[in-house]
Amino acid sequence: MPTTPSSTPSSGAAYTHGYGAAVLDSHRARTAENSAAHLLPQLRNGQRLLDVGSGAGTITGGLARIVGPRNVTALEVGEEAAALTRAELQRQGLAEVEVVVGDAQALAFESDAFDVVHAHQVLQHLPRPVAALAEARRVTRPGGIVAVRDSDYEGFRWFPEAPGVDRWRELYLRAARANGGTPDAGRRLLAWAHEAGFEDVEPGASTWLHATPESRAAWAATCAGRLTAGPFADQLEREGWADAAERGAMAEDFRRWAANEDGWFALLHGEVIARA
Repeated sequence: MPTTPSSTPSSGAAYTHGYGAAVLDSHRARTAENSAAHLLPQLRNGQRLLDVGSGAGTITGGLARIVGPRNVTALEVGEEAAALTRAELQRQGLAEVEVVVGDAQALAFESDAFDVVHAHQVLQHLPRPVAALAEARRVTRPGGIVAVRDSDYEGFRWFPEAPGVDRWRELYLRAARANGGTPDAGRRLLAWAHEAGFEDVEPGASTWLHATPESRAAWAATCAGRLTAGPFADQLEREGWADAAERGAMAEDFRRWAANEDGWFALLHGEVIARA
């Protein structure tokens, strides 16, 4: 296995979402199939894989079942998030996956240590996303794969219109950028990959759609929950951007949208498969 990082460096950015129940309930619905479909055809048993920003661990588990858990290293920025990954992998019977703490922008692994590096919804939160891609390229063997997927919040679309949802996006974009992130990262992945030195890059895009009663309710619950408790809500309160009454009204607009049988919400994601 690659050398485990010996320190706990900081990424230099605040994680806008945090790790509260509203966030984790949403993240635990992510799987390798619904979140890394662009990568799956490239995987085979025996590949050494680094999962950057493993979070809730559900995608990591799916990847580990393909390449073999002993071949997977999961990286998180701090012990709180790493513990979430470990707990999920334990639950899935995949305790052989190595879970470590480190900084995606300064990886403490030897060059050419992996066959595949994967990152899902990570670069949008980093102040130096190109550095993270350059590091991913460095630790990937020649001919190996770096696979990245990130949202483009400005490309999200929904129906019917809801003023509170409009306001939610406006405030999320403001908060994410104030925290050093790039909430429209999805559209920038191809350019970032080129800037990081990749020459062979396959761009792509995909969506998540919330248009069934169940998926609308789940999406409204996570968005409303983040507006009323956790780091995002705290930041809006602290900065004076939205008080509790306004945040509650936005949350209620999400719930009304979800209750509408015509409700439709599409989330746009950019993707790249880049060869080292």
